[in-house]
Amino acid sequence: MISVDEALSRCLALVSPLPAEAVALRHAAGRMMAAPALAKRDQPPFDASAMDGYALQVDPVAGDQFLVIGAAQAGLGFAGTVQKGQAVRIFTGAPVPHGATRVVLQEDVSAVGDTITIGPKADIARHIRPQGQDFKAGEGLDPRRIGPHDLALLAAMNIPQVLVHRRPVVAIIATGDELVMPGEEPGPGQIVCSNSFAIAALVEGEGAIARILPIARDTVADLTAVFALAQGADLIVTIGGASVGDHDLVGPVAESLGLERAFWKIAMRPGKPLMAGRVAGMVLLGLPGNPVSSIVCAHLFVLPMVRALQGRPDVAPMEHTAILGADVDATGPRTHYMRARCANGVITPFERQDSALIGILTQANALLIRPMGDSAQLKGADVRYIAL
Repeated sequence: MISVDEALSRCLALVSPLPAEAVALRHAAGRMMAAPALAKRDQPPFDASAMDGYALQVDPVAGDQFLVIGAAQAGLGFAGTVQKGQAVRIFTGAPVPHGATRVVLQEDVSAVGDTITIGPKADIARHIRPQGQDFKAGEGLDPRRIGPHDLALLAAMNIPQVLVHRRPVVAIIATGDELVMPGEEPGPGQIVCSNSFAIAALVEGEGAIARILPIARDTVADLTAVFALAQGADLIVTIGGASVGDHDLVGPVAESLGLERAFWKIAMRPGKPLMAGRVAGMVLLGLPGNPVSSIVCAHLFVLPMVRALQGRPDVAPMEHTAILGADVDATGPRTHYMRARCANGVITPFERQDSALIGILTQANALLIRPMGDSAQLKGADVRYIAL
């Protein structure tokens, strides 16, 4: 068995960023940029008024009077030049007229006809946003996973399309004669397939395209046929069948298709029978069949691979620290990822940690990391965890 860190390193060695494609800004949310985006214009593109008021050439004092010679509004500036003793009525976002050096607030003046008089307590700030205050033409937005705020910036930069990495396609294959799809009537000894839906949602949340393939029955012919349906995927995720039982056929079938195995079995719980490699030109990750085991392994290995396929720098699960809320036993020879609840900086593992208990997983918001070979820890100890 290899360590979790070594397994993750080998998983990431199997994948590399996918090619780039240009997508319309409207469809770029959640995508990973493949190159910097360069602004095509200054923002603002001109000196703009930051307030409603009057544009003047000079710094006024109380009692000064100015003749209003025109108006400027957003999208429609004043074509002339402001001279001494003159003012232009101006609104927020409007271009500052030639000759003007400041904007006096409308509430700081009194207006009679075409004449304004500066009040006794006028604000002395300029209230002008200089051209290029936000960004200048040619300045770039560094590659990142595009969020809503980034979309606003890209649009302001006048960029209609952005270069992003192609979305990974993840083919998900649940295996086993014991499985039926939700809505079907299970026969004696059968259960409802659940893991596929969680894993599909997880990878889609990270920007991938999930393909849930038909359940592969416990025959070489059926599993081979379902593998064929995965053609074109960037990553195949199998669920179950990766151990060494008589009906665990993922390994033998993958080997018959030319599997180049990266590893099999890792020193962790839940999730020991994990397998990874390449088969038929695609990356393969074989997850355990127990629901919690497969979902925990998806967080630790599948999602990092999906992120790496998109060229993201933040591939590994982010670890946090908290105070242990209950005593825990020694771990033994495997790293234990315990379902836990973290609140107000205190993390408490659930008493029941059976890898078949999905209900406990729905209550957990964290995985408490118990390193292999660690001694028992008492309540109040500093520990590490991964947020769910």
